[in-house]
Amino acid sequence: MSELTNVPAVHHADPAPVSAWTLDRVRLGAGGPRVRVRVAEGRVTHVVGATEPGGRAAPVADGDRVLDLEGRVLLPGLWDAHVHMAEWANARHRLDLAGTASARAVADLVRGGAGATPGGPVLFGYGYRDGLWPDAPHKSLLDTVLPDRPAALVSADLHAVWLNSAGLALVGREDHPTGLFREHEAHEVLAALPELPAEVVDARVEEACRAAAARGVTGIIDFQFGDAVADWERRSAGYRPAVRVAAAVYPSRLDAALARGLRTGDVIAAEGLVRTGPLKLFTDGSLNTRTALCHDAYPDLEGGDGSHGIEETSPRELVRLMRRAAAHGIEPAVHAIGDRANTVALDAFEAVRCRGRIEHAQLLDAEDLPRFAELGVTAGVQPRHATDDRDVADRHWAGRTHRAFAYAGLLAAGARLEFGSDAPVSGLDPWLGIAAAVSRTDDERPAWHPEQRLSVRDALVAAARGRRLVRVGDPADLVVVDVDPLVAGADTLRAMPVNATMTAGRWTHGDH
Repeated sequence: MSELTNVPAVHHADPAPVSAWTLDRVRLGAGGPRVRVRVAEGRVTHVVGATEPGGRAAPVADGDRVLDLEGRVLLPGLWDAHVHMAEWANARHRLDLAGTASARAVADLVRGGAGATPGGPVLFGYGYRDGLWPDAPHKSLLDTVLPDRPAALVSADLHAVWLNSAGLALVGREDHPTGLFREHEAHEVLAALPELPAEVVDARVEEACRAAAARGVTGIIDFQFGDAVADWERRSAGYRPAVRVAAAVYPSRLDAALARGLRTGDVIAAEGLVRTGPLKLFTDGSLNTRTALCHDAYPDLEGGDGSHGIEETSPRELVRLMRRAAAHGIEPAVHAIGDRANTVALDAFEAVRCRGRIEHAQLLDAEDLPRFAELGVTAGVQPRHATDDRDVADRHWAGRTHRAFAYAGLLAAGARLEFGSDAPVSGLDPWLGIAAAVSRTDDERPAWHPEQRLSVRDALVAAARGRRLVRVGDPADLVVVDVDPLVAGADTLRAMPVNATMTAGRWTHGDH
């Protein structure tokens, strides 16, 4: 698809909400009874047959709309607790490199896709994973298929970017030996490339939010690089987002956030739909780039510099930043993938004694599992990474994968799990994550480390940020599905038919 350069933002009509809805003949949660649920002023006011005091029938006032859901299942609205929203919105319009088995295969896609992606000076591609490739990405390989137009190909984990010579010239890196950049350098290179106009990105984000709502999503934590707070303030002036948004703060914007007195959870815009999120910090890199910080060396890097991965932030600096943010009410969210990185992150939480999150938590020492609950640290995990990266983990974390993506182990140790996609690393569809957590496979192979599978109930709770049932007093963030998840197989979970989604009392998906 094309990188559009002159597309105005699309502002959909946002009709005033109906004062109240009564959802009739709806099943309350997976495996639950049929009930009647009334929603008014953006909250659940009655759940007849479950929590309504005295068992009175839910009133239907003048002006209420009654919706017969004919036995469909009502669940708490789902969240994607880790998204890079602008990256995801743009990735939906870029050359798809997912599933490529070699650098040569990527070059072949670039050759075939260059003509199909007009509309901008740079050919952007996204989604390759080079952790198991037999050959290495190199600028000369891209030069043979695209000598004149700049190309920038972003890895699936967002931790690497591969440029041809024309792309290198565009960012002033003509002398780079390979054209492949990782970690900090990759982010610097991407920042130096021409930016799309804000109105184009905002229109794509609006479209992506509505697509998320169509899959039952009512909220996201947006870890987009840059200034997500300002981005969402601008977008909310043009349209009401289809999902709730917690906009993360990065260290480069921490001073500005503190100067404004922002705290995690503070309302920013859109009548409370957009709020301040956590402070995003990094301890290490990623598995596919072999930069996740581990106690053991990577087999193919053993003995060299960085053979254990990289330390993005020193423990001392991590504690300093966390302490400063927490003292002003901003909770930290610490990226940690390798086992050593997770120990460092947990040690920092123990030193600071604040609430917060560890994002990814992919490889864990056994003794660190109970520390999440002991310290009150949420594990923000992405179940599709376990299925996407199983082969890479088997190679680079050989002998340790019994403690990789250890969701059942974390839950048994009392940890709070929240599911995300890390979109665009995985697609923004919570049902794919739920299915991956339940089955531990997404192909014909047997479950990978089946001892770490979760039950459907536990997966649904993790996908709904801890909400188990729809209860009186809850925000009216709801999703109606056609199939009871408890009787759905993995394939049905992945393709779960979503009948309707409501956020803050307004339908964001469904013809109601």
